[in-house]
Amino acid sequence: MPHTRFFKLLLILCMAVTFSSVKAEAPLASAIDEPLYKPFIERYILDELKMLRQDQQSMRRELTDKVAEARLDASDRAVRYTTDTINNIFFIITAAASILVLLGWRSLREVRETVKTQVETQVSQMTLKYEKRLDELEHKLVIRSEQIISTQEKISQTNQVHSLWMRAGLETNLHEQINIYDQILEINPDDVEALTYKADSLLDLGEARWALSLSNQAIEHDQEYALAYWQRACAEAALGQFDEAVRDLETAILRSPALKDEVASEAAFEVLHDHLSFKNLIQPESSDQEVT
Repeated sequence: MPHTRFFKLLLILCMAVTFSSVKAEAPLASAIDEPLYKPFIERYILDELKMLRQDQQSMRRELTDKVAEARLDASDRAVRYTTDTINNIFFIITAAASILVLLGWRSLREVRETVKTQVETQVSQMTLKYEKRLDELEHKLVIRSEQIISTQEKISQTNQVHSLWMRAGLETNLHEQINIYDQILEINPDDVEALTYKADSLLDLGEARWALSLSNQAIEHDQEYALAYWQRACAEAALGQFDEAVRDLETAILRSPALKDEVASEAAFEVLHDHLSFKNLIQPESSDQEVT
């Protein structure tokens, strides 16, 4: 319908152009007919334009309605598809549950109890595992704490013993020296040096037998300590046990050859100068001095 009107409008325009050309050819006839035809033609054209605009608006409205209907139809289809899918899923779940019940599958209570049992078992195993780890860690911490405490005690004892040795080196009173050595032996009863130096102080006080006993204790604790044999030799010389003194002196020099240079200057060995074994012990040193 709109196309027909368009062609009519085109035809009217062509007729207007033809009338214009006729007007150019016959000016007198045109002068008479122009007022009669021109208003009708313009009115007709305006009516056709108005109808054409109305037809376009009608077509636009129809197109909008069709697009809206198409969208609404697509939305309806999507909603219907979603609803059908959900219903199918529920139908499948219901069918599966029914089949499981019919086949004698476990009830929900049994499943819950089974899950609960498994969870409790796993938790119990993990608890035992972590308790074992905590026990091991606690045991290691106790051992490390004991080691630290023991080390601290040893350090403290070492510092205390060092301080006592410093005091003993500065002390000139023999009785006070013996008292300091006793304090060292209270801290460390197996201190060979303290036993030996205490024996030396007792020997200076004339307590040869006591000095001999302490020297024996020092040798029992450490048979490689040369000064213990030296001190026992001094005590044996003071008690008249010359042969034993010479043997211990030889052992001391064997353990520490540097002691041989102090034999001649030791006052405790003056009683051994007439002893043959003692002479043989110091003879090489005398010969070397003569050669020099």
